[in-house]
Amino acid sequence: MLYGRAYDIIKISGQEPLDLNDEQDIENQFGRITIYEIKSTTRELNDQFEGYFFALTTAELLVAQSLKNKYRFVFVNTTTKYVLEKTLQEVMQSATGF
Repeated sequence: MLYGRAYDIIKISGQEPLDLNDEQDIENQFGRITIYEIKSTTRELNDQFEGYFFALTTAELLVAQSLKNKYRFVFVNTTTKYVLEKTLQEVMQSATGF
């Protein structure tokens, strides 16, 4: 389901313990997990990163398509400290203008 290089971090919601070494526990509680890929830049851009292209790998695209809203891209401007989180669908909408 996940390619090792297709994500940077995960977020687990709730207070209940989750054993990340136990495949069955991960499957049982997958609804609590969100997978994130972080993309960053130092360029001076507006808060929507308009006019800037972040490259996405094939692995990231495949995992994002598979996991849908459980996979998010986080765009970070390290100069302005602005952070923008989007699903693949939102990234594609931004890229195509629709």
